Amino acid sequence: MLVGLIKNKCRLKQTDKEVFLTTFLNPVSYLKARKNIVIYSQFDSILADGWLFVIALRMVGIKTKRYSFDMTSLAPVVFNKAIELDQSIYFIGSKPDEIKNFIKIIKTNFPALNIKGHRNGYFKNSKERDTTIKDIQILTPDVVIVGMGVPLQEKFLVDLQNAGWEGIGYTCGGFIHQTSRGIYYYPKWVNKLHLRMPYRALKEPHFRKRIPDYLKFVFIFISDYRKYKKQLNHSL
Repeated sequence: MLVGLIKNKCRLKQTDKEVFLTTFLNPVSYLKARKNIVIYSQFDSILADGWLFVIALRMVGIKTKRYSFDMTSLAPVVFNKAIELDQSIYFIGSKPDEIKNFIKIIKTNFPALNIKGHRNGYFKNSKERDTTIKDIQILTPDVVIVGMGVPLQEKFLVDLQNAGWEGIGYTCGGFIHQTSRGIYYYPKWVNKLHLRMPYRALKEPHFRKRIPDYLKFVFIFISDYRKYKKQLNHSL
């Protein structure tokens, strides 16, 4: 079950492995991820994004912290480490105009970052997707960051790895879209007070449609955890 995967993989891991995939879950993406467990089982690290998800995990005894691939959390850490280790990065995600603006903003704020390539996250067909995977293999970036939404971004990273690419991969959700407007999406006071979810709901109309899913998550997560505990007890 997904709860078991999260329990085993919900820690930020420092590794020297050449291939290492990290993704993030929040209450909404959890509902989709539980239907794609095979994909998530191939990730090395599954981190909790958002305080509601962190609280839910802690309530069932899974100790974790909030991590997100954005400027309030892991993005600057990954970028600065890549600069320090002279690692190259490839970005893929969002719409064509947004990824272009995003790259300009990242280059302005991290001028020493070696961006080996980028492209938008929309494919005309499976052939174009396959060609993109081959192109990334040829470029051999050390780090690939994918923002396509759940579970497309996870599937892309897994397929890229299975195709032979060796590197460090991160999913980033809406990070590219949000950062295409400016390096800091959340005001400092919003981040400090942990009001990122309501702030995003006010700023992005499409996000408001997801609010009922947060309530749905509470009941489904409790049900999943009970099933997980039952399976554990039967296996003892």
